[in-house]
Amino acid sequence: MKGNMLILAPLCLLLLWMLPVDSMGNIFIKLQNMEQVIPLNMAEDSVDDMYFGCSKQMMKKVKQYKIKNMSKDKEFADAWKKAKKCASKKKIRDKGLTREHLKAICAFTSNDIYQTFNDAVRNDGKNYLSSFNFQALHFLLTSAIQILNDNQPCLTAYRRTKLRFEGQVNQRIRFGSFASSSRKTGLTDFGHETCFQIKTCSGAPLKHYSVYESEQEILIPPYEVFVITEKIEHQSISSSYPHEELLILPNEMFKIPKKIQGKNKIDGLSDCKLIYILESAGAKSTLNCKDVRT
Repeated sequence: MKGNMLILAPLCLLLLWMLPVDSMGNIFIKLQNMEQVIPLNMAEDSVDDMYFGCSKQMMKKVKQYKIKNMSKDKEFADAWKKAKKCASKKKIRDKGLTREHLKAICAFTSNDIYQTFNDAVRNDGKNYLSSFNFQALHFLLTSAIQILNDNQPCLTAYRRTKLRFEGQVNQRIRFGSFASSSRKTGLTDFGHETCFQIKTCSGAPLKHYSVYESEQEILIPPYEVFVITEKIEHQSISSSYPHEELLILPNEMFKIPKKIQGKNKIDGLSDCKLIYILESAGAKSTLNCKDVRT
């Protein structure tokens, strides 16, 4: 058996060597991408201020100068300019919402600044009082979510991604950013690598205020805590490498996975490779009102 393994190993290397350069590149790119796993955790570096007890003071600061400070960034200035036009077309149907809230929702859901802003929210907690320049948008989105939530019953939302996330059952996590989700399960353009079914008690529907009303977005704030109650492994995984049968060694040291069939019990997420079921478990805000009280 050992002799066969020694013969097969060089044979595999020879077969790899004989493949076209493009095929070789694709193999190693795919293997590299398989290793890019994002851990689910409590996102301790998040800007997680939820402004409980200081909302009025923060709104005053936002109106006085924080929007102006944010607009010094050209990317945000352009997005805010577009958001003004968007907000002017929206009718306010919820008590407590202001035009500033609508501008924030329009700016966020337009996707012009989504990635830049959420990256900062997820990672700049330690710089909250120094170099985090997006307090105005952060506050207005947080405030809008709280107004639209208005102690309503918890909601079931669905989130699709093109990334691989790793977490364990019973683990407590936060998204650590403003997590877009939906009442709909079928928004497949957002991906099927990792999907979430989420019971959120702090999130709120953005209703017709979103740029993309048809997506039925539910926005979850950075501070909400969840427990992973279930993890459903791949519904169906296929290797896209056509020569997989040539790469199987007896010791399975170099084996491209063959198709694995499973059954997914969540309607509308049957194409998802990995699904996490999350239950709301309260909130955690290490930066609550820190901007106002400093």
